[in-house]
Amino acid sequence: MRKNRVRSEFILSMAAFISVIACATSEKMVVAPRAMIKGADYVGQETCALCHEEIVTDFRYTDHGRIRISGADERVKGQGCEACHGPGSLHLEAGGGRGTYILNPGKDPETCFQCHLAVKARFSLQYRHPVMENRMSCPDCHNPHGKDIYKVAGRYVGRENDVCMQCHREQARHRVFEHEALRDGCTTCHNVHGSINDKMLIERDNNLCLKCHAQLSTPGMIVIGDFSHTTRLAQGTCWSAGCHTAVHGSDLNAHLRY
Repeated sequence: MRKNRVRSEFILSMAAFISVIACATSEKMVVAPRAMIKGADYVGQETCALCHEEIVTDFRYTDHGRIRISGADERVKGQGCEACHGPGSLHLEAGGGRGTYILNPGKDPETCFQCHLAVKARFSLQYRHPVMENRMSCPDCHNPHGKDIYKVAGRYVGRENDVCMQCHREQARHRVFEHEALRDGCTTCHNVHGSINDKMLIERDNNLCLKCHAQLSTPGMIVIGDFSHTTRLAQGTCWSAGCHTAVHGSDLNAHLRY
């Protein structure tokens, strides 16, 4: 298990390093690989705006809107829309239409993975959202055209949880006694792109809870909330030992019990 974990973390570290080289320059320059459509030429973002004015108006000011693709002579070949959707000349000649001579990140995540290599690496881990199986797509959770990358726009408090609530309504809904970790978002405990831990947890066993709740009073004793939990923690995790089973919040008990 430890060997697999070390291998997974190494893969993620290398992917993150490569991602920085490929995409994180000050000009948001994407050199390779390109979003390609055989036989198509770049027409420019302003041409896209002729039909997609509402999208392009906001998109041009986002991080994605500033991505550029250069040619061998370093001149900009494509920018913004065509950096992800591919050169648009054939799409334009065909009169537009969804999926006509255009790349759709909603159907193929490889378009997003050109830059987000570390995310792609996480989707290869054991516990993950089923993006690689084409049962989900990046735009299910993210808005690549918007100023706010979270899909649920117009909210500034808990909007990350609102994205998760699209599918996980029971876990993310408001409770009488809330788990304060949820105030900072579901990603406080879960790595939503993939993890080596069950339920996509960022840490395994009690290590997750003890990141926030540990208070060591004497060597060999774990005190949490003025009570010794040393014996309890030896019997299982905080939630599997029969105590704090309502980890997402409770309507009945302040100590997160059902």
